[in-house]
This record gives sequence, C-alpha cells and structure tokens, in this order.
Amino acid sequence: MIKQLIFSAILAAAVPAMVCADDHLAIVNPAVPASVLFAGVRVNLDDVDLYERLDRELTSMVYTHGNTLLTIKRANRYFPQLVKALKKHGVHEDYIYMACIESYLNPIARSAAGAAGIWQFMPATAKQYGLEVNDEVDERYDLEKETAAACRYIKSAYQKYGNWESVASSYNGGTARITKELEAQQVNSAFDLWLTDETRRYPLRMIAMKLIMENPRKYGFILTDNQLYQPHRYTEEVVSGPVEDWPTWAQSRGIDYATLREYNPWIRAKKLTNKTGKSYTVRIPKPESLSRSKQGHTTYNPNWTR
Repeated sequence: MIKQLIFSAILAAAVPAMVCADDHLAIVNPAVPASVLFAGVRVNLDDVDLYERLDRELTSMVYTHGNTLLTIKRANRYFPQLVKALKKHGVHEDYIYMACIESYLNPIARSAAGAAGIWQFMPATAKQYGLEVNDEVDERYDLEKETAAACRYIKSAYQKYGNWESVASSYNGGTARITKELEAQQVNSAFDLWLTDETRRYPLRMIAMKLIMENPRKYGFILTDNQLYQPHRYTEEVVSGPVEDWPTWAQSRGIDYATLREYNPWIRAKKLTNKTGKSYTVRIPKPESLSRSKQGHTTYNPNWTR
C-alpha cells in the first residue's frame, strides 16, 4: 500500500489530472489532439476512425510503458546521428519515429521473423538496398549504413505513393501488398485502407510515438538528464583486409571483444575473411565513454527531462 501511494504521488505530481481515489491510482486517458503535423502534413483527427486508432496507440504506449521509456532514453544516444542522416539523404526527420516503433532504438534488435537492426531490415530487403549480410558481416547492425538504406527505401516508396502514411504502411506490409490494395480498394492513402491489424496500426503508431517523445512529461514519463543514455564517443579505424581474430585485435586496442561488439554490432563472427579487400570502419570507444562518472551529460531534447 505504501509503495502504491508513493507511486501515485509521483504520477500525480507529474500529471495533475492523475489523482488517487480510495487508495487507487486514477487511470487517465492520454490526451489526443484535434490534429497533428507529421512529415510536414496536417493529419485531421476529426475523423472518428483515425481518432480512435490513434487513441488506441497512445493508450498502449502510455500504459505498457517499459519499451516507450527505454526508447526515450536511447533516443538521446541515437537521435543526433539518425536525424543528421535523414537530413543528409533528404528524408523528413519525422521518419525517425519509424525506427522508434520498429526496434525501440535497440541497435541489436532481432525479430522472430529475422528482421534485424534499428530499422529492422529482412535479409533479402537489406541486400536489395545495398547492405552486406552474411555470417561475418551484417550491415543491418551498422547504424550509418542501415539508416542510409532505410532512406533509399523511403524515398523510393514516396516517389511511388506520394504520401508518408502509405510509405509507412509499405515498410511494414511490403510495397507489393500496399500497391495492390490501394488499387483494389480504389483509394490513394493507406489511412483509408482495410489491412491486417498490424499494418493498419503502423502509421498511427508513428504519430503516437512522436506525440509522446515531443513531450514525455505530458504523458507521464518523468526522467532526469542523468537517466538518458549518452552518445557513444569513439575513434575510428578503417580495416581493409582480413582480421584473423577480432578478440586479439580488440585487446591490442585496449578493449575487450564484448566492447568491440557493442560498438560495432555489424561484426558477427570472431574473424573477418574479407577476400575482396572491402573497407570497414571500426569504432573504438574512448575511455571516458565507458564510465558514467566521466562521460558527462548532454541532453538532445530538453523536453525529455523538463
């Protein structure tokens, strides 16, 4: 009972509408706006169907909140690089929320179906968009390269569909299916399609994630600056030949194999054959990056902790 009252007090302080009644925490519905701007387009939520679909996603993210909270923490580490890459490739930065809902920004995420990385590419699609995938190297786990591949997909899909919601739905359900259904159902937007539940929910999940991450406190997520995960700080070394033993290679650079893999999850084996002489960039963490007391604190978005 004491723990429950303490937790209730914390939430009530964060969101005044959350009050205790008869020693129980009041369950407050997340606020759904009248409209939202996404990827430069105003989405009107006066439509009953869109409103209720977004309400479902906000409710889900707020009340099954563990992964949402982790996403906010990880965003402080990965958003600087991700946003920079999206802008570099001419993709609206709101597509970053696609990565958020795909993997919760877990760089080593892997689905039961075999999709991998922050952007959750399947092996065949990854290769189609220029990523190397084999037993020794998997560039679906290389943040820079996988983001560039995701941008190529997004730009290609946008050229085909002309709106972000259909691009998003195709990322989840496949371009063949979305193209077929747009034609069969005689509409131009995936918002108007009847699809499998997961694919139909996908664009609304992106909107819900954006709303929460733009103002976490409004939705009950209370963090301090030192709870956000800090960006990795590292030097880079280019490897253009074979590596007989990555653990030995790592030790010679003053780190262990586990740390090498953490900073370079695209490495998938203890050796690199590299018969073609391809160049790979290997990140070597700076000592201060490995210590919480020395890494310092930077906050990418002040709204995350305000």
